[in-house]
Amino acid sequence: MAKGYWVASVDVTDPEGYKAYIAENANAFRKYGARFLTRGGPCEMPEGKLRSRVVVIEFPTYSAALECYRSPEYAKAMALRQGKSVMDLAIVEGYDSPQPSAS
Repeated sequence: MAKGYWVASVDVTDPEGYKAYIAENANAFRKYGARFLTRGGPCEMPEGKLRSRVVVIEFPTYSAALECYRSPEYAKAMALRQGKSVMDLAIVEGYDSPQPSAS
């Protein structure tokens, strides 16, 4: 079964206030088996608009990724994020089929 991923591009506008969101989102992420693959490290974006942080979070399944976003636990965290950041978020299903072969 394919994993699920959150791919977020974030500008934090209130770093102090954003800390409450980070502390609260851990509850939802723990419940749904989330694992950070990237969390705002150095990034180069050769195409498109770059925000200050790019975060990639892996979930055991695509369904778990969707359920986490729609959960009351994450809704509580999201309320703390409002007005503290601007985020673009994609929730995507991982690719779980054979890779293209070299020609």
